[in-house]
Amino acid sequence: MITNSMTSNHPSEPADKGSPLGFQSHDHDRCVASALAAAEARCADVGLRFTPVRRKVLELLLQEHRALGAYALLDLLKDAGFGSQPPVAYRALDFLTENGFVHKIERLNAFVACSHPGESHSPAFMICRLCDSVAEAQSAPAKGVLGDAAKAAGFQIEKTVVEAEGVCPTCIDKTDA
Repeated sequence: MITNSMTSNHPSEPADKGSPLGFQSHDHDRCVASALAAAEARCADVGLRFTPVRRKVLELLLQEHRALGAYALLDLLKDAGFGSQPPVAYRALDFLTENGFVHKIERLNAFVACSHPGESHSPAFMICRLCDSVAEAQSAPAKGVLGDAAKAAGFQIEKTVVEAEGVCPTCIDKTDA
């Protein structure tokens, strides 16, 4: 069961009702700035080092609202004056993923900024097969068919990854024009 509790780019920002982050119109500059400020504050609160490279990787992912692979990020980091060796991107992505700022999109072997950093949640991702934009919504696997099957098997779900591929509203509009 997927619920659309994901209706805001950031807790302090209004959202279009019914549209998960990534497919809704919003003040993008404010979205990026508020998410970076929240990440900086959270790192300071829990004593994590939010290095310039980590910050830049998160900023790049926030700016895109689509999944980016490590090598695409590495090219963007190089253009921004950071190192050009793969460990630069991978270390930053490991940190951001481990601390809940970024999710890995398994289907694309790429990464997307988390819409609810710092919150315990089970995200579901809707991936546009035409433009690679990604929207994050909340899922409740323990309450749906998967949860029922797990309960019947005596299995306790700890983590799920839900990814759906399709066409986003922007690409649908382009094909209808």
